[in-house]
Amino acid sequence: MLVSGVLTCTMIYAAIDPEAALMNTFGTSISGPIAEIVVRNWGALITLVGAMLIYGAFVPLHRSFVLVVASISKIVFIGLVLTIGYQYLDKAGIAVAFDSVVVVIFFLYLTKARKRMQ
Repeated sequence: MLVSGVLTCTMIYAAIDPEAALMNTFGTSISGPIAEIVVRNWGALITLVGAMLIYGAFVPLHRSFVLVVASISKIVFIGLVLTIGYQYLDKAGIAVAFDSVVVVIFFLYLTKARKRMQ
């Protein structure tokens, strides 16, 4: 959780420099005032998920909730890239692969945690 959280928090970059973050992540960019708003917000939200993962790594009481929220966020990103953004896989493929591995790890943890609670 901690490693994933720290790496996810690096997307603060999108809130600071949206155009560069898009170029780095997808190999293309969009411009204009609405793009500035949406991409900066996207970066802030991803960073918040990363911060939640860091928090959840240290606070077991909220860990399952954090893992579910982070997993849903990552699954949505993966799904969007694979369905409507597949042309960006050459650049975004690393993020998709990383997030896919993380989601599997989170799922395994949640499954094991649920079995312990029963």
